[in-house]
Amino acid sequence: MKKHLIAAALSALCTAGAWAAEPTLEEKFQILQNELDALKAQMAKMAKSAPAPAAANSSPAVADSSSSSSNLGPATTIGGYGELNYNHYNNNGKNSEADLRRFVLFFGHRFNDNLRFVSELELEHGVTSRDDAGEVEIEQAYLDYRFNDAVNVKAGLFLIPLGLLNETHEPPTYYGVERNGVETLIIPSTWREGGIGVHGEVAPGLRYDVGITTGFNSGKMDDPAEGFRSGHQEMTQSRAHDLSMYAALNYRGLPGLLVGGGIFSGNTGQNGFVDRTTPQNSLAGVNARLTLWDVHAKYNVGRLDLQALYAKGTLGDANAVSAEAVAQGHDGAIPKSIYGWYGQAAYHVWQRGDYDLAPFIRYEKYNTQQKVADGFTADPLNDERVITAGVNFRLHPQVVVKADVQKYKADSSKDRINLGGGYMF
Repeated sequence: MKKHLIAAALSALCTAGAWAAEPTLEEKFQILQNELDALKAQMAKMAKSAPAPAAANSSPAVADSSSSSSNLGPATTIGGYGELNYNHYNNNGKNSEADLRRFVLFFGHRFNDNLRFVSELELEHGVTSRDDAGEVEIEQAYLDYRFNDAVNVKAGLFLIPLGLLNETHEPPTYYGVERNGVETLIIPSTWREGGIGVHGEVAPGLRYDVGITTGFNSGKMDDPAEGFRSGHQEMTQSRAHDLSMYAALNYRGLPGLLVGGGIFSGNTGQNGFVDRTTPQNSLAGVNARLTLWDVHAKYNVGRLDLQALYAKGTLGDANAVSAEAVAQGHDGAIPKSIYGWYGQAAYHVWQRGDYDLAPFIRYEKYNTQQKVADGFTADPLNDERVITAGVNFRLHPQVVVKADVQKYKADSSKDRINLGGGYMF
């Protein structure tokens, strides 16, 4: 009976983590905790109602089973996601490629009702070596302690809660083969930092998340086409002379509605330190404060899914950062500001059992060089407008195949047809 109950709980967990809910890792753990609590209560009730075994027929095995029925002990979970994509460039055939874009394993452990551990290990592009372009990286690794629904404390390496995609980026949870440009270039995906944060639900459907973390290093900014992304340290021996702060607020109190926003801010000068072996550069003492913020909304009503987001970033003393980039032999047109927004609509035209067919269309506009350092000129190709139209076909709530067409207004060499598939569990 105990095995059947545990199997039922795990089955319920998988169902609760399906596409429709688009759960974050935090929400997946909460679902698991709720299921285990319910299971413990049911087993305790059964233990009270069951007749006591006769002393003459009792055995250590029976005694151990009954005595442990009210305490399930630790719970370890394993999950993951992955995606395989094909990109056919219409005007630039040499860039057409097929790629095992990501293979990610998730490991979590619940020590007790209050303390849990969350981690993700990611392999990109199928291989990584000295001669191959790939990465093996720790995407998350943190401890989370729950005092109550309103106050939870996390510490370690975790995803920054900006935008809609950064925390929930498994392929079945978003439309299109590729992640949208705004939440890749303006809000770098997948963006994680090391630090400590406090989060919780302070009213029905209203959640907050605030904390102090590591930040960017402007001494590493060498590709203005990617906005500030190249200054992201990814918690790889990150210079931590200057720390950053973040805050996010999201409301889910009405059926099908999510409205929220977030902000991240901190000095990126790092007192001129790029790494342990590089001498201090010209950014020593410079206050190159980076501030990124966004507002977003989602609304699911009937078969219709609507989504929109606006994000903006600014960099203080971009002139000093640009001078250092030039001294290092890089493009000096470091942006003072970047921005982007998109709107998206999808409609579930056919649903049967696990199957779900949903065409979508997305329009996005972004500029990774809205304003640049004095004396430099922005590349007009970085002021982009993109139309993406395609379809997601779910074979299962956690397995999807996708196809879409993308049209770029500024840089037509990026026009392409994308095919892909992904899963999560």
